[in-house]
This record gives sequence, C-alpha cells and structure tokens, in this order.
Amino acid sequence: MTLRSLADLVNDDVALVRRGRYLSTSFIVGIGKDDWLVTVENGKIADVKTPPPLMASSAFAIRASKSVWDALWKPFPAPGYHDIFAMTKSGEMTIDGDLYPMMANLQYLKDILAAPRGNS
Repeated sequence: MTLRSLADLVNDDVALVRRGRYLSTSFIVGIGKDDWLVTVENGKIADVKTPPPLMASSAFAIRASKSVWDALWKPFPAPGYHDIFAMTKSGEMTIDGDLYPMMANLQYLKDILAAPRGNS
C-alpha cells in the first residue's frame, strides 16, 4: 500500500473535507524507510510526495513499519492496530514534532490515516 491514492480517497469524501476545512499544514507519514509528505489545504489533500523535497518543512511526523501500517489499513484492524494512539502506546508507531495542529484536528487526521483502510 502506498499513499498515492490518498488525495482521491480523502477529497472525494465531502464530510471528511468539511471536518478538516480549517486545517492547512504539511506532515510526514513514515512507512518503513519511505517518508511521504502530505500537504493539506483547507481540508483537502493538496499534494502527496515521496520522497519529500529536500528541506521540505512539516509540522509533525507519524512513523511506523510497513507491517504496522498494513495492519491499520486492514478492513477490520486487530485490537491495538485500530488507532494511531494504540500503536504509539505499544511502541510500534512514533509521533514527533508540533502536535498542536494534529491534536486540534485529531479526528480529521485519524480519518485521513484510516482512509486507505480496505483499499489496499
């Protein structure tokens, strides 16, 4: 699974875009050794790039192994793999950086990260 289809998955969901309409930021999603720079503008995914451009800035980063992301993206994730905080608590995921934009838009960001669920 890659994040190449993330923009279509998110931007086609009117309710999700509305929920994130006040968020404009960039953040990193680390899948194993690959980093993806996700740019959000007014709730829409404006761009997804891998690798991130040299010296690209991001507010925060969420990283885990490919197997952990694959577990999250299963149609019915196992307990402990259903949520980014459950995976962080178990030590399988890390979240770094300025957490304010993430926490202020937490449900929106959780829904973005769950958007590939069942589409792999």
